[in-house]
Amino acid sequence: MEPSTGLIAVPPGRVMLSDRRTQRTWGVEVAPFELAVCPVTREQYEGVAGDRRPAHSVSWLDAVRYCNELSRREGLAPAYRVDGEDVSWDRSADGYRLPTEAEWEHACRAGTDGPRYGPLDEIAWYRGNSGERPHSVGELRPNAYGLYDLLGNVWEWCWELYDPEVYGSYRVLRGGGWFDEHWSCRASVRRRSHPTLRIDDVGFRLARSAGA
Repeated sequence: MEPSTGLIAVPPGRVMLSDRRTQRTWGVEVAPFELAVCPVTREQYEGVAGDRRPAHSVSWLDAVRYCNELSRREGLAPAYRVDGEDVSWDRSADGYRLPTEAEWEHACRAGTDGPRYGPLDEIAWYRGNSGERPHSVGELRPNAYGLYDLLGNVWEWCWELYDPEVYGSYRVLRGGGWFDEHWSCRASVRRRSHPTLRIDDVGFRLARSAGA
């Protein structure tokens, strides 16, 4: 049976984030929220009927606009105010949004404290098993929260700026992709990209604030 494309409740918790480049570690309290079971698919994003591969070549700004469009379509308040490349987040809105990176890592770990929530070949499409191509979402094992493809298949955009003092407007990517070696497919790995760039192994996953 194919997994649902809906959202599930993620419980609150605390997560320790780390950045290998700067050797920095910091803790974040995560409130309860909702996260999509799978990344947004090509069927959802592009209207390609039956195509359950993750949407890719999606810029951060594309993802933000999709969140707002889907929110309006479903009668929800858009989470983002977009003025060109300037985006602000209305945290009181009940619409769809991107997860924060703390939310993403907390959801990915699902109560585990190792680099992955299971054996890599059983949970992720990466260079060692993907045939160097994306695969339909939900084909491998989910984590304990019932979330699929958090590692591998496509990198996923998060809300935050990566390091504004050094990289300006670059946003955070998480999770590793189908073309990456095993060391990139770990819960703690951070990557960055410019919010306007469209890259063939980058997609996104929907979130909503709890109680919204």
